[in-house]
Amino acid sequence: MFGFLIWLVLLFFCWPLALLALVAYPLVWLLLLPFRLIGIGVDAVFELLRAIVMLPARVLGGGAPRR
Repeated sequence: MFGFLIWLVLLFFCWPLALLALVAYPLVWLLLLPFRLIGIGVDAVFELLRAIVMLPARVLGGGAPRR
């Protein structure tokens, strides 16, 4: 909602720039999409490595004491 209000202010003060932003936003989003996907993949790999490293401690009961 805040982004839309900022765009309306930009439309009021400089409408060509606002229209350019309206057209360029989807193109920039498409250009940045592969980097987001790579980031998700890297995050998944780090979570997997963390789970593998922490597995012995979890198996041996390194967590909270059980009753």
